[in-house]
Amino acid sequence: MRLSRIVVASQNPDKVAEIEAVLAELPHPIEVVRGLQWPDVDESEDTLAGNALLKAIAVRRATGIAALADDTGLEVDALGGAPGVHTARYAGPHATYAENVAKLLAEMADVTDRSARFRTAVALVDDEGAELVVEGVLEGRITTVRRGDRGFGYDPVFEVGGRTLAEMDADEKNRISHRARAIHALAAALRSDL
Repeated sequence: MRLSRIVVASQNPDKVAEIEAVLAELPHPIEVVRGLQWPDVDESEDTLAGNALLKAIAVRRATGIAALADDTGLEVDALGGAPGVHTARYAGPHATYAENVAKLLAEMADVTDRSARFRTAVALVDDEGAELVVEGVLEGRITTVRRGDRGFGYDPVFEVGGRTLAEMDADEKNRISHRARAIHALAAALRSDL
């Protein structure tokens, strides 16, 4: 699998920017093509990897360009792994970041075990239709209150090494994040495939 350009199968500008920043660090540049349109993809799979692959296949078909898609889940031990595949829609189908965080904090109000992890599955479908799926995981804990004003999603309540992801600048977060780990795993898989 050799790539010179891809489309990131996401309409979330925060996610696209984070993926682009990590891709920019790779030894061989990969152009991210922007401004393309594709139909909405129903994330109907029951795993992160399944949803990522579903999106990558659909976007590659729609655009004719190699597509990279991810699906990320927050897995909270005290909640039996929830919200998991429902992370983005935890407080409802059109929930905002703030509403999702509020629901999570409310459900964990009296919980002492606050261990959690972000898990990202990244799927790549190249120009020939070959598929590759990798994963990245970041262990942490859920705070009791929001802290920090950077990042997006659950970043203000996900703590790693004493600070939330929202208290880190973008470069620092991109070095350790679940998404960065998945993209680096993808790069390693691509290098071994050459």
